[in-house]
Amino acid sequence: MSLLFSSLKLGQFNLANRITVAPMCQYSAVEGSMTDWHLMHLGNMALSGASMLVIEATGVTPEGRITPQCVGLYSDANEVAMARVVQYVRSISSVVLGIQLGHAGRKGSSFRPWEGRGAMLPEQGGWLTEAPSAVALAADWPLPHALSLVDMNRIKEAFVASVKRSARIGLDFIEVHSTHGYLFSEFLSPLSNKRTDQYGGSLANRMRWPLEVFNAMREVWPEDRFLGAKISGTDFVEGGWTPDDAVVYAGELKRAGASYVTVSGGGVVLDAKIPLGPGYQVPFAQRVKRETGILTGAVGLISDPHQAESILVKGQADFISIARSLLFNPRWGLHAAVSLGETVNYAPQYDRSSPKYWSPAKTLGQISEMS
Repeated sequence: MSLLFSSLKLGQFNLANRITVAPMCQYSAVEGSMTDWHLMHLGNMALSGASMLVIEATGVTPEGRITPQCVGLYSDANEVAMARVVQYVRSISSVVLGIQLGHAGRKGSSFRPWEGRGAMLPEQGGWLTEAPSAVALAADWPLPHALSLVDMNRIKEAFVASVKRSARIGLDFIEVHSTHGYLFSEFLSPLSNKRTDQYGGSLANRMRWPLEVFNAMREVWPEDRFLGAKISGTDFVEGGWTPDDAVVYAGELKRAGASYVTVSGGGVVLDAKIPLGPGYQVPFAQRVKRETGILTGAVGLISDPHQAESILVKGQADFISIARSLLFNPRWGLHAAVSLGETVNYAPQYDRSSPKYWSPAKTLGQISEMS
């Protein structure tokens, strides 16, 4: 039996397999509210064959969005729009459904990727960004506002408010965004955190505020649902966040009640030399899993089902988080089952596409080669 298609207990839920849909920004919201695009996108992902689906990075404040078109969960209008999408996904799929909550920090107020990725100034529709320290992301990016203790408490309360909205919507879990150079990882990394108070300097101090926020979220989140986090394995820059730090942070999250971590990395600075390649983040996940025992997800250009299976067989991770491969092939999980000789449930409307009625192996082999 394939490990990729074996069950996994996560919180109070039994996942039917170990394929999860990573949160993927769609840059298609209006004032933070989801649109019909999200119905289509998340509906597709819910029918992918994955057992768990994470809604894209969602800002807990307007200033916490990456772009003006990113999803937020800070207003009643946002909540109503997201509830509509969640209800739709529930009507077509039994996928375990959660959300990634975060704050973009100094990487906020930017253009959408296809519009240039650079900083959007206030006169262009952007806003003053916030960060642990007044350190710009790059030379051509504006200085962010250095957060005061009052500001930090305001943002913590915004996270708590978004958690309460997530509970009302009926989501199964929350993933705390702690990587890719956004606010939590800005606090964690010595490259972006230059504070001299109790929230800067040592690793314990740099972890302090992210853990305080996590604990505040845990306090208001229903006990029968779970919390996780996406964390950095490294900044890919000398003097930055390290795999040793990742192990310590993951251990602290586990003690605080996190049910899992997914290990990614990079993004704190723009000039990092990242050795991109299939599974390039997996070694960081492997170490976190081995040294902390927390359920760990692997991510990073994982596109081949046999590659995903190998990661699990080697004990490098407990589940696989898929992103770009699912955008390219929204039925990746169903096709992975064919490749690994497994069977999965199909939506009844799509059941006649099941291999039990035809032989798609050759076609899928051609698709895999294209991937």
